[in-house]
Amino acid sequence: MMKHLLLAIGLGVMACPAFSQELYVNTEPASNMATNSLGIRLENQGFFKPDYKNRTTLEVMYGANKNLMLHGSVYVSDYYEGQQHFEGGSVYAKYRFLSVDSVQKHFRGAFFTKLSSINNPIVNQEITLEGDNSGLQSGFIFTQLLHKLALSGSVSYLHAWDNAGDNHLPIDNAKDAIAYSLSTGYLLLPTHYKSYSQTNLNLYAEFLGKTNPGYGQSYLDVAPAVQLIFNSLIRLDFSYRIPLYSSMERNTAHMYLVRLEYNLFNL
Repeated sequence: MMKHLLLAIGLGVMACPAFSQELYVNTEPASNMATNSLGIRLENQGFFKPDYKNRTTLEVMYGANKNLMLHGSVYVSDYYEGQQHFEGGSVYAKYRFLSVDSVQKHFRGAFFTKLSSINNPIVNQEITLEGDNSGLQSGFIFTQLLHKLALSGSVSYLHAWDNAGDNHLPIDNAKDAIAYSLSTGYLLLPTHYKSYSQTNLNLYAEFLGKTNPGYGQSYLDVAPAVQLIFNSLIRLDFSYRIPLYSSMERNTAHMYLVRLEYNLFNL
């Protein structure tokens, strides 16, 4: 019994680097965490112009089973005040409904939904549930893994409502939006996998966009990213968003992201 348990743990941990190029920095893949695993993320993102502003996010993730993954996040920033303050939180669930697997490749599909409660004033045209808007987001993700290359696309619908302490949405702001993304990830190192203790280096290019239907407001960013994974347990992400076009007032343009994540397996 003990031998089987140790074998299962070892195989579970060693499988992580094989699909590490799916661990996108700005989006989620259709794949989920391993069952009974826990991830803890500490993230900081912000912009430097016209003034330096930043937001810190603490996120906890849990793999309930092979098909269901749950997240909970809290946000602190100085985006809307002169000092850091607690902004609110969000919960996220992703359900994988499709899995076509073979050796070193697979195709997966998932449905996700996110709910947030935020206490900031609403001043931007972009609807984002990561500290800016209270609301609901739901959509689909599809991910294709081809050995060292992973491709993923998503589309979702967002609906915003009044933030806590803000009695109305500005009349020129949309309450509904469509978000879409296309992400690519490539496992650069190691060139030959020998053990789970090897450091993984992943390179990403992600295209992130939103549209407010009926308002003529939209944007599309490209977000190159670098990711390091140590001992299959610790993940370090760096990313920077570059607008390709934008007609929307928002905080996310020219935004950097730094994230540290630690994972616990087989709880």
